[in-house]
Amino acid sequence: MNKVPKIMAIHDMSGVGRCSLTVIIPIMSALGCQVCPLPTALLSNHSEYREFYFFDFTEHMEEYFSYWEKNNELFDCVYSGFIGSEEQIDIIRDIINKVKEKNKEALIVVDPVMGDHGTTYATYNDTMVEKMSHLVEEANIITPNLTEACILLNKKYEGEKITIKKIKGYLKELCDLGPEISVITGITTEEGEHANVCYNRKEDKYWMVPYKRVDKRYPGTGDLFTSLFLGYLMRGKLLPEAMEEASRFVSLSVLATYEAKTFSTEGVIFEKVMKELYNEIKEYKYMSIL
Repeated sequence: MNKVPKIMAIHDMSGVGRCSLTVIIPIMSALGCQVCPLPTALLSNHSEYREFYFFDFTEHMEEYFSYWEKNNELFDCVYSGFIGSEEQIDIIRDIINKVKEKNKEALIVVDPVMGDHGTTYATYNDTMVEKMSHLVEEANIITPNLTEACILLNKKYEGEKITIKKIKGYLKELCDLGPEISVITGITTEEGEHANVCYNRKEDKYWMVPYKRVDKRYPGTGDLFTSLFLGYLMRGKLLPEAMEEASRFVSLSVLATYEAKTFSTEGVIFEKVMKELYNEIKEYKYMSIL
């Protein structure tokens, strides 16, 4: 691949805590992408710290983007994550449409960051949930966790453990909202196996990638997974290959962090295992779900 893909990353910037743009920029750059950040908010550190500074970037986003338009910038991908207000969703949809006017082949990736472990984040209200479903309509790929999948589909969350039959139904229903590819991260099968799963509507194929789980929660792992997944796709990996490469690196990062016994608020110390980005898997173990 000679061309360096140009990715517009619409996320918050947290100075400390390893999440959002401070994860996305180094990971995707290391995988050969140019990351162009468009902030949704600026934080001194993420909100799981007791004290944090927060600056809402909503009223500056359109003007910020307008200078990219004036300079006739072209993007290969728009990748959105945490969204801080209803207005931001409308702004992002408008930006996506403008990007697609200039490049009809631009890939649109939406990580619908709305909640975790069965709970919607306090920053979200019913209107934002409804508008997120419209943003998802614009996407080629979405990467919710199980909680966010349930929110989008208006389903009752019944815990991380789920049957294969039910998760296939969720994946297909998510694609029925508009995306070509849906990925659900962090599920647990009835047999207790931890996995990431996906569905490609165009090919009508389901895939599952089991991974080793460490029983400790760290913020920013969703951002890490999606930036890895997207970066490997941009390197030419097949859909299930990109998912397995991403799953492997996240697991290695979490394990290194757990062994280092750092504070969980600091996120995963992926810097310690960066060389593993290039030790690509020789024999993939992903599974087709029939």
